[in-house]
Amino acid sequence: MEQETQLYLVPTPIGNLEDITIRAINILKGVDTILAEDTRTSGKLLKRYEIARPLQSYHIFNEHKAVAQLVDRFNKGEKMALITDAGTPSISDPGFLLVRECLKAGIKLECLPGATAFVPALVKSGLPSDKFVFEGFLPHKKGRKTRLEALSAEERTIILYESPHRLVKALDQLAEHLGSDRQASVSRELTKLHEETANGTLLELKEYFEKGAVKGEIVIVVDGKK
Repeated sequence: MEQETQLYLVPTPIGNLEDITIRAINILKGVDTILAEDTRTSGKLLKRYEIARPLQSYHIFNEHKAVAQLVDRFNKGEKMALITDAGTPSISDPGFLLVRECLKAGIKLECLPGATAFVPALVKSGLPSDKFVFEGFLPHKKGRKTRLEALSAEERTIILYESPHRLVKALDQLAEHLGSDRQASVSRELTKLHEETANGTLLELKEYFEKGAVKGEIVIVVDGKK
């Protein structure tokens, strides 16, 4: 008898609430519990699609404590879905630890395809998309310089996440280590009303974004070393 799926990793919209699949909605309506990074944020999405299932908080600050209990509940037959505030679980969001422990315990899981910010940012950047490396967030302090120095030799297209208040500093550091004339692209507020993508050299982008306050989640795409 084929084992039933007990954990579903369900991507949620990164901005536009219409960017969710029919299958994702049906699964969220059918599980016993929905694990959510922020229950208040997820509650807005669930209300939009009339999904009334029990919510449980699962985030970076409690995941280590929660995993063992969740695995025990899976072993008793409970079905759950893991969602984050936006995008695909485990991509710069909680998910990896739970997936690893479920696999160790022989619990069947599925990951649905869906929204994630770096894919549209890469595609619309105009930079090579046949080979790329996703770096997520750079270290804030310790190890940041070492990571930037390593990326200076990377030949594939580089994708980074960054917070709006650190964007100008990040572009300045990238220009310093990778070269101010390196081509790049910055996307913010993807799928939202004020979506913007700016293209140019790292120096040009730094000068552009330092002119005013920057808002929204940021994806930086940088050309690889030629």
